[in-house]
Amino acid sequence: MMQAFLVFIGGGLGAVARWAFGMTAARWLGIAWPWGTFGVNVFGSFVMGIVMATLMRGGAMTGGAENWRLFLATGILGGFTTFSAFSLESARMIEAGQWGQAGLYGLTSVVVSIAALFAGMALGRLNG
Repeated sequence: MMQAFLVFIGGGLGAVARWAFGMTAARWLGIAWPWGTFGVNVFGSFVMGIVMATLMRGGAMTGGAENWRLFLATGILGGFTTFSAFSLESARMIEAGQWGQAGLYGLTSVVVSIAALFAGMALGRLNG
């Protein structure tokens, strides 16, 4: 139950941070290009790298490190951007020498997700 609470609190904090980042980016850079989304994806992926490298520094994660991973990586960064988790999974495949798998995962994730979004929009328009 404590682990779910850590993810819950972290996710809320991350979502608020994403909203604030997006509003700030729109104010500073305008809305002609999705700077807010781009920024959280890049920054979130960078921070995911720092978090995971720090937590994994001692080898296998201990119980305490696992709680920090749940709060920071799954919670805060998951609420801030799910792209950071996608980046981490892709990096793990690349580090394991699974270049083809990583490329396939990246390409299909983007293409299928965009297609699913269009399918959902089409379905939503039928009911409206």
